[in-house]
Amino acid sequence: MTPTHSPSSNASQTWVAIQRNPKSGSGRQVREIKELIAELRNRGIRPRLFSRRNELDEAVAKCSATQPLCGIVAAGGDGTLLDLINRHPKIPIAVLPLGTENLCAKYLGIPRSGSSVAKMIAEGHTSQFDIGSLTSTPVLDQQSVEPESSSEAEVSQRFIVMASIGFDAAVIHNMHAHRRGNIHRLSYLTPIAQVLKSYSYPELRVYVDDDPLPIVGRNVIVANLPSYALGLRVASNAEGTDGVLDVRVLQQGSLLGMFRYLALIYYRRHERVKDVISRQGSQIRIESDEPSPIQIDGDPAGMTPATITIEKRAGELFVPDSFKSSAVSQQ
Repeated sequence: MTPTHSPSSNASQTWVAIQRNPKSGSGRQVREIKELIAELRNRGIRPRLFSRRNELDEAVAKCSATQPLCGIVAAGGDGTLLDLINRHPKIPIAVLPLGTENLCAKYLGIPRSGSSVAKMIAEGHTSQFDIGSLTSTPVLDQQSVEPESSSEAEVSQRFIVMASIGFDAAVIHNMHAHRRGNIHRLSYLTPIAQVLKSYSYPELRVYVDDDPLPIVGRNVIVANLPSYALGLRVASNAEGTDGVLDVRVLQQGSLLGMFRYLALIYYRRHERVKDVISRQGSQIRIESDEPSPIQIDGDPAGMTPATITIEKRAGELFVPDSFKSSAVSQQ
């Protein structure tokens, strides 16, 4: 953890951009954003709130040495953070967790508190984190984060928490296709029921680094951080600063198999069974005979075939004093 950004040292001219998710907005979320804005002002930092991405992008592009940008706040869920990592990969990002799962914020130990996030920004402590990079086959009607680059054949996107291919990704695709406003955990019930009826669990072939022999499974998780939905930890030893991706391949594909895996993951026993294969690598290739859905950090992200790589220390996040990372502490 390094205090590379010190807004208080040039407080009268420093500003912070705040990206608010326009699709969500409960009373609690509005209160926390107002608290963030008020506390930033109290600390001499100018806040600017944006609901439209293009307006934030224009403001960031126009920032100058006389009005330096301290960072951008992702005021929303994991999808808001994902969006900013893709659009502004070189700018430090602070997370104000206002979403359903807030996986990255939980990993960092950031509370749902506007004043706490303002304090974190004012103190200027940041850490460098690995970023995952996914290249996949696009879905023509997909509405997801802005890609880094795209063509008719493939699309590239960054992520910070994890990517998955299989059943849970199919649920994410289904849910986002019918999204109306704010997402909460009950929003997933109908998509889960629909996918349970129709999903065929196609075979997935996973190639790790230069190994010519694939690992064959039905669901694949590629983790940069250990966090997963509902407080589960699919890759318990994943570390966001170790320069590798943690891969878990669930080899069985059936309704009963999915409930079994869920129980094993809940009790943290899944990494001990023979049909859950664990690997680490810096380049992961996933192939299948039929296109299979992919999700990154809770957003739909195209279909197989796909390649996932790691960009070492490519993302910079504001972190609280309480955050401890074994890889960071060794530096």
